Amino acid sequence: MALAFAGIGAANAQEAEVVQPATSPNDELPQDQPVSDMVIELAGWVVATKDTQGYPFAIMDKGNAQILVFDGNGKLRGAAPGLFGSAVGDHTAPAVTHVALSAIPGKDRTTPAGRFIGGYGPAADAESVLWVDYDAAISLHPIPPGSKTERRAERLATPTPDDNRISHGCINVSPTFYAAVINPTFAKGGVFYVLPDVDSLEKTFPEFAASRAGKAADGEGGKRHASN
Repeated sequence: MALAFAGIGAANAQEAEVVQPATSPNDELPQDQPVSDMVIELAGWVVATKDTQGYPFAIMDKGNAQILVFDGNGKLRGAAPGLFGSAVGDHTAPAVTHVALSAIPGKDRTTPAGRFIGGYGPAADAESVLWVDYDAAISLHPIPPGSKTERRAERLATPTPDDNRISHGCINVSPTFYAAVINPTFAKGGVFYVLPDVDSLEKTFPEFAASRAGKAADGEGGKRHASN
């Protein structure tokens, strides 16, 4: 898997930087599984605009079941498959934090999309957990020890994302990726970008979408000028 950054640097004038996490022990993505152009473009925009103000960040692609983690300078720290909410959708159900996991309706077991500022904090059943969206009780953690009946480890290991929707909404990664990448990178917090399932890019990441629209308009304008 090769991740090419397009758009990093002033006015996108610099050559794209190519990062190959396959040479790193922190790449757990299936062999030959590509990273989407949208993830690459969003990562470039985050770095170019300094959207995280120097904090590390992660981009989570629910559709492809991928998690890419970057340090505060935009350097790729690792990439891995992830498990997400079993329901397709980007909403957070009202009062979902006040009901037991088993009582959450199937349609509301979603991983919400958007830009979240998260960090470690206490939880009812754990001393500390990495909260992605505290208000929706969405955390990022290793596969739970008691999840053998759901085959979560096996789901992470399969070469496709088809079986990676299983959780109540939280995001799971392998224990090795969590220990080597997630925990040290986000020890002091960070920013999490979760791509949408069904919502528009304009609704989920309005500033990023506006930037893309502006670039598209500039490109069309240039083509019209060249044809005159």
